[in-house]
Amino acid sequence: MSHDARRQPAPKSAAGADPDGVEPSAPEPAGADGGRYDGGGGGGSTRRFWSARRVPAAIVALVLAVAAAVLLYEAVAASIDKSPSAWRRETTADLAARPLDDPWAIAGAALAVLLGLWLVVLAVTPGLRGLLPMRGGSSDGVRVRAGLERSAAEAVLHDRLLDVPGVRSVRVNAGRHRIKVRARAHFRPLEDVRGDLERVAEEGVRQLGLARRTRRSVRVRRPEKG
Repeated sequence: MSHDARRQPAPKSAAGADPDGVEPSAPEPAGADGGRYDGGGGGGSTRRFWSARRVPAAIVALVLAVAAAVLLYEAVAASIDKSPSAWRRETTADLAARPLDDPWAIAGAALAVLLGLWLVVLAVTPGLRGLLPMRGGSSDGVRVRAGLERSAAEAVLHDRLLDVPGVRSVRVNAGRHRIKVRARAHFRPLEDVRGDLERVAEEGVRQLGLARRTRRSVRVRRPEKG
């Protein structure tokens, strides 16, 4: 998710600001060992959150339950010398007559392989790509884990970067490994604006308290004429 907005006039007062209008600096989050956050991430010491993936699990469980029930019914029917179902006779005859290089057999095998690979990928990957893990901490022996939505991180950085002098509009895209900033400046030299954006982005990322160290990519250009 990215944010792209024009500069809006800042409100005269905001929550968290002192009577003089100066916003207090945010406290630095504590690390897992109780120390201060070192800024920009701690090398990924905090693991990502894992998705429950209830929908794929429910679908697989339902399919397996139906297949197991059908096979159990046929096994019981065969054990009591009951005539097999018509679908079982047709399926058995079709599989016995169909060669292995038949296109339908190959397509079915390929589909089964793709479904298996999909389930394996779901099983070994965390998911929840929209949730960025933050540096954890502990209190009274209880470990605390926290995460930050990408949209929230983008909104915070967007508001900070839009206050840089000369910036007309800015877009922020926060990923797990890289934060991309695309800005347009209508006055001041582009190199000066870019330097200020990099400084503000570095400070903003540091105060977000993310666990993973992220790289930053900042680009500035002039607005298109017309």
